[in-house]
Amino acid sequence: MTGTLFLIPNTLGYSEGQQEGLLAKIIPDTVQAMTAQLNYFVAENAKTTRAYLKLLGQHHPLKLAMQEIQISELNVNTPTQALEGLLQPLLQGHDVGLISEAGVPAVADPGANLVRLAHQNGIKVRPLVGPSSLLLGLMGSGLNGQSFAFHGYLPTDAALRAKRIKELEDRSKKEKQTQLLIETPYRNAAMLEALATHCNPSSLICVATDLSLPTESIMTLTAADWKKRISSSQLPDFHKKPTVFLFLAN
Repeated sequence: MTGTLFLIPNTLGYSEGQQEGLLAKIIPDTVQAMTAQLNYFVAENAKTTRAYLKLLGQHHPLKLAMQEIQISELNVNTPTQALEGLLQPLLQGHDVGLISEAGVPAVADPGANLVRLAHQNGIKVRPLVGPSSLLLGLMGSGLNGQSFAFHGYLPTDAALRAKRIKELEDRSKKEKQTQLLIETPYRNAAMLEALATHCNPSSLICVATDLSLPTESIMTLTAADWKKRISSSQLPDFHKKPTVFLFLAN
């Protein structure tokens, strides 16, 4: 009998001074308790996963000592042929937790490849409730939540980025569809400036930063209003902070 692949939610980030009581506010207690009982994990980063388990263990004692818990890494550098090996504990009957660096695994996350392989091998998959920056951003944006699409990162080349923004805006206008994007945190200002410059003045742009954290900020304005704020240096406090960008042709 095979084990179950549990999709374990993580927080969307925290600073050292924000750890106390953070999990209780973000991760359901039943999910914490279930995670504490697992001996095997597949994670983007073993070091940060150990830190997460240490934090979780303050309220739910871990089944094994930290040094006995097996954590295998799965990230963008993991070769496809290594996925079969990550399934071995499951095929041997052990439950395994898949955990992302932030938020829920397998959404804008390399863990999706392991989940697909688990299904191909008849392994039960159980997604557990936790925070998704994409859905939280969509919820708080006021944009269309009936039709939306996530596109990940845009090209870094300025001309290609401008072209892609125009393509997505045309799609948004035609389908009345909200477009979701992310960017490397230190490039947030460049992303906002590109959206404000290349979107039509009436298009709505939302900037959602540090979602679910005490420093959370969500602001939706027209492209024209964002251009005014940029020219007067009234940018959101989003430098080097995880941010979701959303826009809708209006």
